[in-house]
Amino acid sequence: MALSRLDIHRWNRGERTLVTLAGDIGPATTPLLRAALEQCLLDGVTVIDIDLTTVGSCDAGGLDVLRSASRRAGRVHARLRLRHPCAQITRLLDATGSASLLLTVPVGPAVSGDLVNAATRTPGDPARRPDQPVLKDGIRLRRLTRWQAEDMREDIADLAAESVAGTPGEAYHDRGDFLHRLAVAAHRPGFALLVAETTVLVGCAFGFPVGPAGSGRRGFDGTLQGVIQRLTSRARFVVLTQVVAHPHAQHRDIARRLQQRLLTDLHSRLGVTLLHPADQAGQATLSYWGWQNRGEVVGLPGLVAPCVLTLSLEGLPWARR
Repeated sequence: MALSRLDIHRWNRGERTLVTLAGDIGPATTPLLRAALEQCLLDGVTVIDIDLTTVGSCDAGGLDVLRSASRRAGRVHARLRLRHPCAQITRLLDATGSASLLLTVPVGPAVSGDLVNAATRTPGDPARRPDQPVLKDGIRLRRLTRWQAEDMREDIADLAAESVAGTPGEAYHDRGDFLHRLAVAAHRPGFALLVAETTVLVGCAFGFPVGPAGSGRRGFDGTLQGVIQRLTSRARFVVLTQVVAHPHAQHRDIARRLQQRLLTDLHSRLGVTLLHPADQAGQATLSYWGWQNRGEVVGLPGLVAPCVLTLSLEGLPWARR
């Protein structure tokens, strides 16, 4: 009995890809299919179209691979779609209730042309929306709405806890305190939250802008504005409430990208953050990312005078990437 065979070919169109399959999807070929779909998601693809025109059959294990890939795509706001399934696959989809999850209408010539045109647009093309994800090295940066931030808050908190687990700074990064800071920051005018994703969440940064002194603000904002203006001669800046990156060597540049993108999106060249003075590990990490420790500041809310750290995009090589 001959082993089944599955040929897999992939055509990329920007952040979309077309995967054509030829053969049968069964026990001997599902590992190849799984690996191909995982690679699409690792590469930051947002739409995966799978052409089944020349696929003769698919077993339950193959369907599980397709459904699992579809769920994983959904978690990173991507989409997987099946096109032109044979009768056997259609019956399998209907019997398992998977048709609504995976099936879509065939792509006609006009739609195919639109996909090609959209994929060949350059970042400077006016047709590209400013809120579209930015893809580089398989890592996608994406800005979330307040609703999306609320929906992903637990995942973001998990990442924050994972990023400091086992480090000397772990004691200064309580999960509940992190969620509280996120909730408070989310209600500030101009709040912005960015996430970095592969097939999973690997980084995030969030904060809000503070306007120039004399804008009528009092309390925390007014005091902090005065401090920053004395230290940097700038009255407008962004408070980066939190920057988190997965502690993996492959992801060491994520925090820098997130910081740059967040400041750029909020039209500022200066970032400000506050840290507990005893959080030496946190200060060392921020220093590695380009932050400057300006010392402890008295007069801000809290039982302990926090350290104020600033980040200027001026003159940093990675700010021009």
